[in-house]
Amino acid sequence: MARVLPLLPLPHLDREFDYLVPSELSDDAQPGVRVRVRFAGRLVDGFITERTQTSDHGGKLGWLDRVVSAEKVLTPEIATLVEAVAARYAGTRADVLRLGVPPRHAREEAAPPPEPATVSDVDINQAAWERYVHGDAFLTALAQGRAPRAVWQALPGEDWPTRLAEIAAIVAESGRSAVLVVPDQKDLDRVLAACEHLVGASAVVGLSAGLGPTVRYRRWLAALRGTAKVIVGTRSAVFAPTPDIGVVAVWDDGDESHAQPRAPYPHTREVAVLRGHGAGCAVVIGGHARTAEAQVLVDSGWAHDLCAPRAEVRAHAPKITALADSDHALARDPSARAARLPAVAFAAARKALAADKPVLVQVPRRGYVPALACGKCRTPARCRHCHGPLALPSAPGADGAASPACKWCGVVDAAYRCGSCGSRALRAVVVGAGRTAEELGRAFAGVPVRTSGGDDVLAEVPPGKSLVVATVGAEPFVAGGYGAALLLDGWALLGRPDLRAAEETMRRWLGAATLVIPLADGGEVVVVADAGIPTVQALVRWDPVAHAQSQLDERAEVGFPPAVHMAAVDGTALAISELLEAAALPSGAEVLGPVDLPPGARLPFAGESVNTDDIERMLIRVPRGDGRALARALREAQAVRGARKGVHPPRVQIDPLHIG
Repeated sequence: MARVLPLLPLPHLDREFDYLVPSELSDDAQPGVRVRVRFAGRLVDGFITERTQTSDHGGKLGWLDRVVSAEKVLTPEIATLVEAVAARYAGTRADVLRLGVPPRHAREEAAPPPEPATVSDVDINQAAWERYVHGDAFLTALAQGRAPRAVWQALPGEDWPTRLAEIAAIVAESGRSAVLVVPDQKDLDRVLAACEHLVGASAVVGLSAGLGPTVRYRRWLAALRGTAKVIVGTRSAVFAPTPDIGVVAVWDDGDESHAQPRAPYPHTREVAVLRGHGAGCAVVIGGHARTAEAQVLVDSGWAHDLCAPRAEVRAHAPKITALADSDHALARDPSARAARLPAVAFAAARKALAADKPVLVQVPRRGYVPALACGKCRTPARCRHCHGPLALPSAPGADGAASPACKWCGVVDAAYRCGSCGSRALRAVVVGAGRTAEELGRAFAGVPVRTSGGDDVLAEVPPGKSLVVATVGAEPFVAGGYGAALLLDGWALLGRPDLRAAEETMRRWLGAATLVIPLADGGEVVVVADAGIPTVQALVRWDPVAHAQSQLDERAEVGFPPAVHMAAVDGTALAISELLEAAALPSGAEVLGPVDLPPGARLPFAGESVNTDDIERMLIRVPRGDGRALARALREAQAVRGARKGVHPPRVQIDPLHIG
């Protein structure tokens, strides 16, 4: 007899069912294998979780239809993790399994596996780790097979891919496996190269969504079978079924790419924490910036700080100067005015170029002029046909002029007039990368200008004199570092109506500033933002820890995650009310709303005949200690509502990144 978890989307069916096992399938029907079973008259996929001799079911049992593969793809450790993630995020195990276990490819399973890789005599840069307080003790704990948990604050200019590779190599040398999770392909390529250099290509595999299904499954099998000791990948790699895992590390946990966009919407950082707790392995959350969630791990004592002393930080950081937009008036150089640069920024760029160093220019958005407003009263310029935002085309016409066009319907409005004041003048709200590159090209004649952003992101640029205009998050790496960085239009990042605007701005700024050479070598960063803003002050001091603590304190004051746990329930008013009626919420729960969905949020019921105007969001807030109880209540309520066959089930997200 086998206990089977069928992959069914309905919450009330998220449990095991007993099936009889034909004698010819008994040898292959072991816990962890994929099977096909008949459920409610149709064949469905599932996993065997247990073999038993008896059943609690009093009725007639069905027979196992077939064993899809004898490969035990669901290991006991991952099965425990899947249940923990489903419980944490009020989801179903079937949804979590779809995130963590890729589709099967029979040819790859049948292929003879390579010999397991061995890792020995790895070259660790001990001096690099000794720059951090207790860094040597951290490496010693890893080498001895213990499970240290750390929030690592990487130094400015740190060769973080190599440091991550060293963490993995120490663990792999002791015979255990390591999982390193990064936000995107650009970071994956750098960490993968560092790991291959340190432990050898045969001991490392990379996992990402961009791989073809066959290659991805081959590499996933290498992790499952233990032929590869180091797994490097994007968010789903956190579920890599490596045997005897020694460490799971997450780089840059503030990047939105770590938030899974599919149910039950887990975050890589939280999955890593759950895996570390369940498997008893080391956990490292690293980055140049720090999130409030990572700070909670330190404040609670679950993890320790892995930071460098202030003297080390100052020795590695570039000079950082903050200038408000009003300081543009101080720019007396005509070229600086033409390039929208304060005189200090213009001088820093010119100095770096004179030293044959590239200059990084970070802008908030791509394009030519992403958004327009009235030049007189600054009312956003809107299309008269559909009320969409007006923008200029990617380049002016042959006569140097261009008419604004709607970004929604494409209608050109050559006779624009402001609806508030009647003015015909337009001004750029945020000047994009394309326009900035054009202006800088005129200001620094003869200097190559490169752009990075949108669909054309540069992973790396060659050293030497050049101007690199990049949107936030698309800054290319350059060997030897940039001579200067100019962070423009800081108000556009800080002024976003988002709970995480300050935290995200700090992360973006530090991500660019860390690419600049230290002050001792002439490195300088100029940020165009008011120096009195706390986020700007933290950047000037290079103090992301204090900034994260202040963000945590602010959220505790207003009652937002991670100081509390919060569930966002999206759906029709009827569906939400039915769910709340069925939920036995904790006594300290506070129901807020309904509110509008945040901008850009994916609506539930995609493709169904539901009026999107009827969709709303209800928030449920509980003290941090009641987080598990809240998730359990919503999970059980969804099961009850699913059994009643309610239409249009609401979407439940626990601690979503964007609440409103």
